Amino acid sequence: MAAAALVTENFKFVSLFFKSKDVMIFNGLIALGTVAGQTAYSVFAFNCPCASGRNYVYGLAAIGVPALVLFLVGIMMNKSTWDLVFECRLRKCRKLSGASAFALLGTIIGRAVVAPLTWVVISLLKGKVYTCALSEFVNRSTLENFPSDQGSEVMAKLPCQASGPAELQGFWNEIERRLKYESQLIGWLLVAGMSLMVFLILCMKRCSSPLGYLQEDYWSQYRSNENNLFERTAAVHAQLLAAENVKRFFGFVALEKEEKEQLAEHQSASPICSTEWNRVTGVYLYREKNGLPLYSRLNKWATYSLENNVEAMEKEMDVLS
Repeated sequence: MAAAALVTENFKFVSLFFKSKDVMIFNGLIALGTVAGQTAYSVFAFNCPCASGRNYVYGLAAIGVPALVLFLVGIMMNKSTWDLVFECRLRKCRKLSGASAFALLGTIIGRAVVAPLTWVVISLLKGKVYTCALSEFVNRSTLENFPSDQGSEVMAKLPCQASGPAELQGFWNEIERRLKYESQLIGWLLVAGMSLMVFLILCMKRCSSPLGYLQEDYWSQYRSNENNLFERTAAVHAQLLAAENVKRFFGFVALEKEEKEQLAEHQSASPICSTEWNRVTGVYLYREKNGLPLYSRLNKWATYSLENNVEAMEKEMDVLS
């Protein structure tokens, strides 16, 4: 029982990544966008230097640098990244166990690697970059009737057929076929390995989740609706508060018709203190109160606000799980 409880705790964060259909659709769109970007780069921008020593460096840069940039962008665009940063800055991560932190980092990295992995896989399946990078390392002794006095400098020029020796052009098709075979084999092995890993994580998630499938689906819908409503309401609240301050300064405020209707409907917007913002911001794990689920930090805050017990709220809002 203790082992089962430990596994359940460790994979609570992992379940957040895979339970949302919106997340999977979003990842699919990212992958498609990456495929389009890689294809455009391969057609319009990739230009093998065809020089010994430079081919390999250029090939690594053509695969590695865009993948690294996409990975960092994925990290920065993930809301969970900044929730974790906020948690460590404000609460010093004192309530975040090592296992939970590891699982949360896993979900952040899991979403961030979609684009870079797609870039790497597509590059390998096309084979153009791999062929450029490793052309000078082909074992010349395995090529029938290849001149023994030709070195790696000549091999490096073969991807640019116009710059290579004319008598060696007939060997290029065989060299290109070998390198593309290796490149595509590595690409498919990478696809198979990642697919197997995703499958195993999904299996572990299903086995370790404290919630049933229907409740997980409801939790996903709740979080999506809460985020959408929160962002829309925050935008209107900020606009109304700004309108009030501008009106105090100028004596009037220039509003569009729709904005005037919103102002008339809501009348005014009161500033929200930093303490309340901090209570609803940060890392969250699923929790229950008297058997009733608390689906988010905002849900937890609202539940304890009804009791009007500040001491209980302060203690509970500092708890992750």
